[in-house]
Amino acid sequence: MVPDKGGSPTMSYSPIEIIAVPWGIATIVYLGLFLIRSIVGMKEEDNLYLSAGESRLAEEQRGVMKGIMKWENVTHKAGYVALAMTIILAVTWGVSVFRVLF
Repeated sequence: MVPDKGGSPTMSYSPIEIIAVPWGIATIVYLGLFLIRSIVGMKEEDNLYLSAGESRLAEEQRGVMKGIMKWENVTHKAGYVALAMTIILAVTWGVSVFRVLF
Protein backbone atom coordinates (compact mmCIF):
# COMPACT_ATOMS: atom_id res chain seq x y z
CA MET A 1 0.00 0.00 0.00
CA VAL A 2 1.24 3.43 -0.92
CA PRO A 3 -0.01 6.56 0.86
CA ASP A 4 -1.48 9.14 -1.51
CA LYS A 5 -1.21 12.91 -1.10
CA GLY A 6 -4.12 12.99 1.34
CA GLY A 7 -2.39 10.55 3.66
CA SER A 8 -4.77 7.61 3.18
CA PRO A 9 -3.23 4.38 1.88
CA THR A 10 -4.11 3.23 -1.63
CA MET A 11 -3.47 -0.08 -3.34
CA SER A 12 -1.20 -0.16 -6.35
CA TYR A 13 -1.29 -3.13 -8.66
CA SER A 14 1.02 -3.97 -11.52
CA PRO A 15 -0.46 -4.45 -15.02
CA ILE A 16 0.28 -8.18 -14.78
CA GLU A 17 -1.76 -8.47 -11.57
CA ILE A 18 -4.62 -6.54 -13.15
CA ILE A 19 -4.65 -8.80 -16.22
CA ALA A 20 -4.12 -12.01 -14.22
CA VAL A 21 -7.46 -11.72 -12.39
CA PRO A 22 -9.71 -11.71 -15.50
CA TRP A 23 -7.44 -14.33 -17.08
CA GLY A 24 -7.94 -16.62 -14.07
CA ILE A 25 -11.69 -16.10 -14.18
CA ALA A 26 -11.86 -16.77 -17.93
CA THR A 27 -9.74 -19.91 -17.58
CA ILE A 28 -11.83 -21.27 -14.70
CA VAL A 29 -15.05 -20.62 -16.67
CA TYR A 30 -13.58 -22.38 -19.72
CA LEU A 31 -12.48 -25.41 -17.72
CA GLY A 32 -15.87 -25.59 -15.98
CA LEU A 33 -17.75 -25.45 -19.29
CA PHE A 34 -15.42 -28.04 -20.78
CA LEU A 35 -16.08 -30.34 -17.83
CA ILE A 36 -19.86 -29.87 -18.05
CA ARG A 37 -19.84 -30.57 -21.79
CA SER A 38 -17.73 -33.68 -21.25
CA ILE A 39 -20.05 -35.01 -18.56
CA VAL A 40 -23.18 -34.34 -20.64
CA GLY A 41 -21.74 -36.05 -23.70
CA MET A 42 -19.92 -38.86 -21.92
CA LYS A 43 -22.41 -41.65 -22.55
CA GLU A 44 -23.91 -40.47 -25.81
CA GLU A 45 -23.17 -42.20 -29.07
CA ASP A 46 -22.33 -40.39 -32.31
CA ASN A 47 -23.97 -43.13 -34.38
CA LEU A 48 -27.29 -44.53 -33.30
CA TYR A 49 -28.76 -47.63 -34.99
CA LEU A 50 -32.47 -48.00 -34.35
CA SER A 51 -35.24 -50.13 -35.76
CA ALA A 52 -38.44 -48.58 -37.09
CA GLY A 53 -40.20 -49.08 -33.75
CA GLU A 54 -37.59 -47.10 -31.86
CA SER A 55 -38.14 -43.74 -33.55
CA ARG A 56 -39.01 -42.20 -30.16
CA LEU A 57 -35.44 -42.83 -29.07
CA ALA A 58 -34.14 -41.05 -32.16
CA GLU A 59 -36.01 -37.87 -31.18
CA GLU A 60 -34.62 -38.11 -27.66
CA GLN A 61 -31.10 -38.56 -29.05
CA ARG A 62 -31.51 -35.49 -31.29
CA GLY A 63 -32.50 -33.45 -28.25
CA VAL A 64 -29.46 -34.63 -26.31
CA MET A 65 -27.15 -33.87 -29.24
CA LYS A 66 -28.70 -30.40 -29.59
CA GLY A 67 -27.90 -29.74 -25.92
CA ILE A 68 -24.35 -30.96 -26.39
CA MET A 69 -23.87 -28.69 -29.41
CA LYS A 70 -25.14 -25.71 -27.38
CA TRP A 71 -22.54 -26.40 -24.68
CA GLU A 72 -19.89 -26.91 -27.37
CA ASN A 73 -20.48 -23.47 -28.90
CA VAL A 74 -20.33 -21.74 -25.51
CA THR A 75 -17.22 -23.73 -24.57
CA HIS A 76 -15.46 -22.72 -27.78
CA LYS A 77 -16.20 -19.04 -27.17
CA ALA A 78 -14.96 -19.24 -23.57
CA GLY A 79 -11.83 -21.02 -24.81
CA TYR A 80 -11.10 -18.25 -27.29
CA VAL A 81 -11.50 -15.64 -24.55
CA ALA A 82 -9.14 -17.59 -22.27
CA LEU A 83 -6.62 -17.93 -25.11
CA ALA A 84 -6.76 -14.22 -25.88
CA MET A 85 -6.26 -13.39 -22.21
CA THR A 86 -3.30 -15.80 -22.08
CA ILE A 87 -1.69 -14.04 -25.03
CA ILE A 88 -2.30 -10.61 -23.49
CA LEU A 89 -0.82 -11.78 -20.18
CA ALA A 90 2.24 -13.26 -21.91
CA VAL A 91 2.86 -10.08 -23.94
CA THR A 92 2.49 -7.93 -20.82
CA TRP A 93 4.94 -10.13 -18.95
CA GLY A 94 7.37 -10.03 -21.90
CA VAL A 95 7.22 -6.23 -22.05
CA SER A 96 7.87 -5.95 -18.31
CA VAL A 97 10.86 -8.29 -18.56
CA PHE A 98 12.16 -6.36 -21.58
CA ARG A 99 11.96 -3.10 -19.61
CA VAL A 100 13.92 -4.58 -16.73
CA LEU A 101 16.63 -6.05 -18.95
CA PHE A 102 17.05 -3.11 -21.33
